[in-house]
Amino acid sequence: MSIRTNKMKAVAVLMKQLTIARNKFHEKGRDESFDKKLEKLRLDLKRIKDVFVEVKKNEEKLLDKLAEVYGHLQRLDRKKLDEDMEGICKRIRDSAHNLLPTLVFDDSYKEEDDRGAKISHSSKQLVQPHQRQSWTAGDFNPLDNPFNDFLLRLLIFPENAIIRKRIAINLWIAEGLIENTEKKTAEELGEDVVHDLLKFKVIVRYGSTKDPHVNKFRISPDIKFYVDRYINFIRPPCLLLDRKKFTIGGIDTKGVTLINFFNIGSSYLNFKPQWVTDQLKDLKVLQLGRWQDSALHLIEVGSEEFLKELIKLKRLKYLSLRGISRIFEIPSSVAKLESLLILDLKACHNLETLPDDISSMKSLTHLIMSKCCLLEGMPKGIEKLTNLQVLKGFLITTSEKTPCTISDLANNLTNLRRLSILIGSEAVIRDGEFRSLENFPALKHLKISWSVSDPRYAKIGIRLPVSLKKLHLECFPGKSVVEFLPEEIFAEILELNITGGKLENIFVNIIRWRVKILRLKYLKQLNVDIDDLKIFYPSLQYLEIKQISNHSYIEHRYE
Repeated sequence: MSIRTNKMKAVAVLMKQLTIARNKFHEKGRDESFDKKLEKLRLDLKRIKDVFVEVKKNEEKLLDKLAEVYGHLQRLDRKKLDEDMEGICKRIRDSAHNLLPTLVFDDSYKEEDDRGAKISHSSKQLVQPHQRQSWTAGDFNPLDNPFNDFLLRLLIFPENAIIRKRIAINLWIAEGLIENTEKKTAEELGEDVVHDLLKFKVIVRYGSTKDPHVNKFRISPDIKFYVDRYINFIRPPCLLLDRKKFTIGGIDTKGVTLINFFNIGSSYLNFKPQWVTDQLKDLKVLQLGRWQDSALHLIEVGSEEFLKELIKLKRLKYLSLRGISRIFEIPSSVAKLESLLILDLKACHNLETLPDDISSMKSLTHLIMSKCCLLEGMPKGIEKLTNLQVLKGFLITTSEKTPCTISDLANNLTNLRRLSILIGSEAVIRDGEFRSLENFPALKHLKISWSVSDPRYAKIGIRLPVSLKKLHLECFPGKSVVEFLPEEIFAEILELNITGGKLENIFVNIIRWRVKILRLKYLKQLNVDIDDLKIFYPSLQYLEIKQISNHSYIEHRYE
């Protein structure tokens, strides 16, 4: 069949002939350089396969608009033309503009580098959120906007999936879409991206509409429909695990070097020996753990031996083992991943031991170890990770098992924004240890959890940094917050969350607090009068109460 016989089948015919020719060339001897050029041709053809269909469709639309105007002129319909002239002109211009197949080779076009990984021509000039243009509602175009790459990364998730904001932001950080600037951290820039995607209804919030914070969201079905048509052309190479059981090792990637390895739906992972092949050595993202909203989604591995192979992933930026069972120890080889930015070990319920020393992980910005209930202690060198912005699950136990103090952290981790501390069952709290919290210069979010119910651990003598905006107390063993905090420090706290514990009183008679968001949950001994809350928290804007002594559930937004 001649290429010119049927333009609608021209690309398909050419693709078939390319495959035949490529196989013939391989029989005569494979030339890697020439083969990459053929692969580039294949990708270009794949990208334009629908171009004739799109042009024909857009031609019809333009002709419809011209016919409409012709009818008005023929009927001498002056009133209609006068009322709608501006709209008519705009529709004609838009239809004419759509004749140009800009979707084929627009700014988001990706081709392959020497390693076979897809890269963007403009990757170095990627528009950061703080540089974004000013748009009006409805202007969002999934194929031509500064947030194109951010959205495309989210399309690895299944349709209607509930996506945690933190998971999305971590993914963007790992793939280099957002980086620290002089004015904002990558986390803060990620928050800006989420805000704008919500504003333009690209994503929709999940959960209460009264809550001022959006922690979970879904992708808008309409946006997903349009972008899905082009996703194979512009998304970096990604392997998605979606079978319930998956064996990793010897995976045929058809010669493409993978950048992203993401467990979408597998609950049992088995790894062959030497599973890190050449096609995986350039991985930036390895999300093996749970991303799902529900903790009931269980993931199990056949053996933890696969972790030793991670040392080969020199470019790895993001490693998530979140929620994986049967991992008892993180080997020292993981601590040698010097390019790693994010290490997520949350809810690895069998995890007992971390590497002895992690001081070599100089690039680390996020270290997440919360809800690892069997963890015995902290590794050496955390205080040397000076790029840390997020540290969750810092365990205080005996001095032997907690080699560095809060004071050590405060003196060195000047970039830390989020910190969560667990007071363990054998905790030995040094004098003045919690008073040194006031020395964190940038700390905004602090969570303190207790795994002991002894009321003596409520009186630990604490001071908080003036930068602090959010405080979360979990399983607090005291009866009143006054036992724990001096009243005057509450002047700058804008959000207070108290979850579980023996609390009976949250009121203070001396000072009025500036708390705007208050959450009280699972406090069986706490009895509160809603009217009194507003008196003692005059700045209150949002209140959530769940399962306390005299209220099962209340959610209220104050105007």
